[in-house]
Amino acid sequence: MRLFVALDMPESIQERLRMIACGLPGAHWVALEQLHLTLHFIGEVDGAMMRNIQDALGKLSCPALQLCLQGVGLFPLRGKSPHTLWVGVEKSEQLLTLHRQIGSALVRQGCALEQRKYAPHITLARLKNTPKKRLNEFVARHMSMYFPDVQVNQFSLYRSVLGPKGAKHYVEQEYMLSPA
Repeated sequence: MRLFVALDMPESIQERLRMIACGLPGAHWVALEQLHLTLHFIGEVDGAMMRNIQDALGKLSCPALQLCLQGVGLFPLRGKSPHTLWVGVEKSEQLLTLHRQIGSALVRQGCALEQRKYAPHITLARLKNTPKKRLNEFVARHMSMYFPDVQVNQFSLYRSVLGPKGAKHYVEQEYMLSPA
């Protein structure tokens, strides 16, 4: 099974993001129910390892947090043609603490964490042959987008199934964050 840990976006944010998810040729928009903020990508594991991960995540005690979504951007940042359009998530101490605690729990279970620096974002679309001019106009139009105080009360362990039309994500287990 291919796993990752993420924060889901509340329906109110899904709806607000749906309003901007249009007008880009070659953009394959992420389904609203699939919008999430990845905390850690785990990768392929067997059933026994998944159960160990579920147990370890269940023992964490982390407070609920608020996120601030702002602006849009592209990956890669330089060089090649952009392939991902994302909504930015402001780094906060609460978010980074949750990220570290989950990472520590995963390492104790023998998971290898990604080595690249954590860049919190929500993938909005995958891009293929999107005209540069239209992409630049979209980014400029939504650069000042700002959604403060997005309340997050849980995180989830997801299974990702790759298919010809992209990945489908399924919640394996949800974990409540304690009241702040």
